[in-house]
Amino acid sequence: MQNDPIKNNLTETYNRYASERETHQIDDWKIKRRASFLSLLQQENKRTFLEIGAGTGRDSKFFKDNGMDVTCIDMSPEMVKLCKQKGLTAHIMDMTNLEFSPNSFDSVYSFNSLLHISNDEFRHVLENIRQVLAPNGLFYLGTYGGNEEFEGIWEKDSYIPKRFFSLRTDEQIQQITTQIFELLSFEHVTIEGNDSHFQSLILRKSI
Repeated sequence: MQNDPIKNNLTETYNRYASERETHQIDDWKIKRRASFLSLLQQENKRTFLEIGAGTGRDSKFFKDNGMDVTCIDMSPEMVKLCKQKGLTAHIMDMTNLEFSPNSFDSVYSFNSLLHISNDEFRHVLENIRQVLAPNGLFYLGTYGGNEEFEGIWEKDSYIPKRFFSLRTDEQIQQITTQIFELLSFEHVTIEGNDSHFQSLILRKSI
């Protein structure tokens, strides 16, 4: 699909572990933030929804089951296959090249997918998301972050091939995202037993 070794490794890894990840239990703190974003979408009568880096599609199915018109993308063909098995509209697609028309979606959702995007590409991906969002559209960005910036292969990764991660500080991710979107909320979520923490942002494409 591409000649980028980092993305090729990520695709290989997630193809290999797709079935295993399907069996993972969703943590309560993740369920809470997913439900909170759905509530906001319902309050604002949003209908069309794009998930970027959908993985096995469990989040997308949750939003579809709650009335959203869902499209999801992932670089991994095996992940996309699992999404389709759940009845989802799913495409093999790289978030650095979103193949949708401008203003296509009322909302975009990314839960732990942009942490695989390098700092060099991060702003470009955010611009892509802004382009496919309709005016006044909502964007949920959830990602692991760090007290210090990190970018590279995570040597402690249990997956093979080991994955590339970019962890940004709270200040850094807010500075970058607010150059492109309006920040509605930011939450620093401490995770027991994890050296990093979780950054939960709700952003809006201003008219």
